[in-house]
Amino acid sequence: MRLSRLYTNKPGWVEPIEFRAGLNVVLAEIRLPENRTKDTHNLGKTTLGRVIDFCLLKGRDKRFFLFKHLDLFGDFVFFLEIELLDGSFITVRRGVEHHSKIFFKRHPAARQDFVDLPDEDWDHPAVPIEKAKQLLDGALDLRDLEPWSYRKIVGYLLRTQDDYRDVFQLAKFKGGDAEWKPFLAQLLGFNAQSIVEHYVTEADLEELRGKEAMVERELGGSIEDISKIEGILLLKQNESLERHRLLDSFDFQEVDAEKTRMLVDELDARIARLNARRYSLVHNRKKIVASLADDEVLFDSDRASELFAEAGVMFAGQIKRDFEQLLAFNRAISEERRVYLSEELAEIDAELKSTDSEIAGLSEERTKTLSFLTDTDVFMKYKQAMDDLATLRADIIALEHRRESLGRLQVLRSSIRAAEEQKRRSQEVTEADVEAQNEDRQSRFSAI
Repeated sequence: MRLSRLYTNKPGWVEPIEFRAGLNVVLAEIRLPENRTKDTHNLGKTTLGRVIDFCLLKGRDKRFFLFKHLDLFGDFVFFLEIELLDGSFITVRRGVEHHSKIFFKRHPAARQDFVDLPDEDWDHPAVPIEKAKQLLDGALDLRDLEPWSYRKIVGYLLRTQDDYRDVFQLAKFKGGDAEWKPFLAQLLGFNAQSIVEHYVTEADLEELRGKEAMVERELGGSIEDISKIEGILLLKQNESLERHRLLDSFDFQEVDAEKTRMLVDELDARIARLNARRYSLVHNRKKIVASLADDEVLFDSDRASELFAEAGVMFAGQIKRDFEQLLAFNRAISEERRVYLSEELAEIDAELKSTDSEIAGLSEERTKTLSFLTDTDVFMKYKQAMDDLATLRADIIALEHRRESLGRLQVLRSSIRAAEEQKRRSQEVTEADVEAQNEDRQSRFSAI
């Protein structure tokens, strides 16, 4: 792809630009004497590049000067003549007002002027923009860019000032490495496919981990073995079927037996354990409160004073500390002990509150169960059995939902492991390819 000629339907406004083989220089020069003091910025060098990009079918940008000032440029039509690989030429016609309708003309010789060529004489008239990009991509035949189109390389060929801050990463590729690294790797002669797979897998991994975190939040942080959930669910389902059978038969003898077993084996035993724990907590609390209320020194200060004086006489010059330091040391120990006791008291009070609440709840459940067993009204028992069945159904629904979430979590984690393995393999392929290209003195990368 070599630029040959750029011209417009208004030669009086924009003179035709003819490109030569080899190096072309666009030089900005101030010739009017009254403008000699101004610099050479903003004279149109970058604008020329943008017009060429427009002719190479860049998408519409309302900030682009042609569209920003439609009142001035609306009736402009641009023609870009391009030399192809086989030595022939193709001219692209694109107007500002009808920018989405593109015209193409193939011709054997250069320096043509198709400003007055009728629409019907163009090889491909009024082609929609996306279809036009495909046609131009086929005509240019830049096969080394596959699977990318010619538009991918245009950004490197027509750079703005911002695009020179980084040689390889253009300003428009700020979104992420996946937008430019695979393409650039292919230009340099590397295997781009493994790099594409790396970034695709990395994106898949991020999505899978997001879904995994969402399912974990649904499970509330507690993740049991799915077989355990299956076992509990089966028990609940069997119990529900049994409740249905009893309700259908209107016989509550088995229900009474179950309630009695639960009352004796579960409720009474749990209440007894909690009462024993509460007794222990109350007893310990009483001792701590008594210790905190006692502010006396833990030893006989008078007797200690006498012993201290006698020791001073017996061991003159050998005792370096006085009695006041001994008292201060004792008070420090006592204060530290008070802190520990106060913390333990707070913990006991919190556990007592929780224990009292649990005992109250179990006692209420025990009262309801006793009421059911002593109630002779069969309809009241029927109503209670229906309430129990409703609770069972709610438990079954919750367990089924949890089983489903755990199943999804297992599938997600399996997919994550597979994606991690795929990412590792693509990294190994890329590393091996880089090493091979470095060692091969004839490779494109080595040549560059």
